[in-house]
Amino acid sequence: MDIIELVERIGEGPTAALFGLITGLIFGVAAQRSNFCLRAATVEFARGKLGGKVAVWFLTFSTALVWVQSAQLLGLFRQADSRVMSVPGSWSGAIIGGLLFGVGMVLSRGCSGRLLVLAATGNLRSVVSGLIFAVTATMSLKGILAPVRDKLAGLWITGAENVNILSALHLPEWTGLAVGIVFAVAGMYLAARNQIGVKTWIFASGVGFSVAVGWVLTFTLSQVAFEPVPVNSVTFSGPSANTLLFFLDRGAVLEFDVGLVPGVVLGAFLSSLAARQFAWQAFDSVPVMRRSMIGAVLMGFGAMLAGGCAIGNGVTGTSVLAGTAWLALFCMWIGAMLTDFLLDQRSMAPAEAC
Repeated sequence: MDIIELVERIGEGPTAALFGLITGLIFGVAAQRSNFCLRAATVEFARGKLGGKVAVWFLTFSTALVWVQSAQLLGLFRQADSRVMSVPGSWSGAIIGGLLFGVGMVLSRGCSGRLLVLAATGNLRSVVSGLIFAVTATMSLKGILAPVRDKLAGLWITGAENVNILSALHLPEWTGLAVGIVFAVAGMYLAARNQIGVKTWIFASGVGFSVAVGWVLTFTLSQVAFEPVPVNSVTFSGPSANTLLFFLDRGAVLEFDVGLVPGVVLGAFLSSLAARQFAWQAFDSVPVMRRSMIGAVLMGFGAMLAGGCAIGNGVTGTSVLAGTAWLALFCMWIGAMLTDFLLDQRSMAPAEAC
């Protein structure tokens, strides 16, 4: 069945949601089995280590960049059509939001994507933090925090569209793929040095591959759909808010975001059951709960201000070479490392993810 036949049979909205579900399933399984988490990688790096967490992040980041840029060169995807590139970007939002998100993910002991995956494996702390993240993201998108977000984002914008790094630097189109290969080599070196198993290699790369799947599927749908279809991929700030609104608003329609989040949950849940890793977990103490809740609020607002979360900016946005995404990712690393140094290293808190 080709995509036109599928659209004619079930409709454009359900097709988009189905594509989101497929993308989410791949991400959920791969992220659960690889323990992918930006927070864990930044904390490990902040403590002077280039260990397994950093290696997993490099493998994921490079895989997304290589696959997406390859799809671009082969004509399977056009990054100029992606939502992140076709709308104005915010340098101020990337800086402020990125820093806030970095602080928040250390306080919550997990980035937003990691919290969603852990919630599906029985971690009740991640369920609470994830819900607070989703509510805060919704408030920042359409609620009482939206004016504050708009004001901060409007301090310094890119112009009518986001900035393509290659175009800004007048570099040839294949440069993006070359950069991805360099990161891939670095990731494989770190993985080998830390004796990471082949399965972890595969699943870490699977997280990045899911980003390419999302881009290609939504782009393909946009080429045949009658109504405009946003060209999106994996991110958890906007989709968390849109999914929450979908279940609260009877007039909401199906879209890629609404399939993505349930897909991640289902994929991670099934993966944890298959690996016998599903286990109920709760907060260790009231201070830990308070810290996680504060972190979730900072992540929710920071992600919406920055235009994406640790995945949305750090892997998905960077894979299409969006200037604000690379800046936001850098600021997330800085915010996380500073928070770990000021709060956790002094108290000798563990570096493991939640």
